[in-house]
Amino acid sequence: MALAHTPLDPAALGPEAQRALAPGPARMMAARGLAPLQRPRDLLTVLYQLVLDADPAIREAAQRTARELPDRVLTGAFEDPALDARVIDRFAPDLLSRPALLQRVILNPATANTTIADLAGAVDAAEVDLIAQNEERLLREPGIIAAMYKNRRARMSTVDRAVELAVRNQIEVPGIPAWEEVVSAVLGKGKQPEARSAAEDDALFAQAAAVMADEPRAEAAAAASAEGEALPEAEVEVQESKAAKVPIGKMSIPMKIRLATLGNAFARAQLIRDPMRTVAMAAIKSPGVTDGEAAKYASNQGLSDDVIHYIAERREWTKLYNVKLSLVQNPKTPMGASVRFMSHLREKDLRTVSRSKGVPTAVAAQARKLLSARQNRSGGGSGQ
Repeated sequence: MALAHTPLDPAALGPEAQRALAPGPARMMAARGLAPLQRPRDLLTVLYQLVLDADPAIREAAQRTARELPDRVLTGAFEDPALDARVIDRFAPDLLSRPALLQRVILNPATANTTIADLAGAVDAAEVDLIAQNEERLLREPGIIAAMYKNRRARMSTVDRAVELAVRNQIEVPGIPAWEEVVSAVLGKGKQPEARSAAEDDALFAQAAAVMADEPRAEAAAAASAEGEALPEAEVEVQESKAAKVPIGKMSIPMKIRLATLGNAFARAQLIRDPMRTVAMAAIKSPGVTDGEAAKYASNQGLSDDVIHYIAERREWTKLYNVKLSLVQNPKTPMGASVRFMSHLREKDLRTVSRSKGVPTAVAAQARKLLSARQNRSGGGSGQ
């Protein structure tokens, strides 16, 4: 839950801050950074209070002053453990290009866990490493681990340590879609046998993340493929070139699972066919999976039973007609789901299923039964 930027209690502020916030010309002077405040903490606190002021002129002046404060002042403020967490949370996002100040925020015990979680998803690898050092904070706020996991700049070795910390302490991390698969990988099921250094793993994942990051071009190609359209030859070459640049076979299971979560449609298309169930399931659970991808996967008989079952259980996908039809025609779909979806098929498609040799006999028989029932209803009950 985000930290609310509510006004501070004036009675809790020092006398200098109270005078700067008193009604009258002093407020505008304080908003412009001209108030006689000795402690950096007081200056930033007063600016925070004025950023919430009802007067738009005062608000704008305070915001401008806060942005232009020199590093030495901000350093003194952000490393002060007496600084209110709301003040830190309000100004921390403005520091993303100032790593030295970010470090002060990360190391300050007054910084709220939610602030750290927000930063963990946006900062560079060095700052993520610093965040990960505070294991007590990670265990108190697992959302920090989720934010690190989804930050492509975070080193794989750092993410692995944070995830393992949560798993070993039996803490579920919300916000990681394939958490069950992540836990399975941490506990040793199907780990990569080849020994590599952490630096080598970090470099390998960084390469994969850079090549298979979300790109409109890749998403458009996946959508076209899902609709059965042929890709332009140039696009095929681009996608094949990408696959050649990413040695997925050399990646550990945790790396594949994370790439399935963070990668683009092309990455998911590669990983959903992985022989390891955990990797394939991470791909289908990725929040990036589109309706077009789901329809394509639903018709793929080469995917694992678990992937097809998962698609069949997702209402946001099975409300789509082409997904229902694909699932009915896929012999890996559970019988109960096939029967349920079959009742929604158009007569032409139902007839095709009734004659198909590629579906289980029971499914074809149910299709014939439904056709007969529809014909009886349309004939006014004849044949009963």
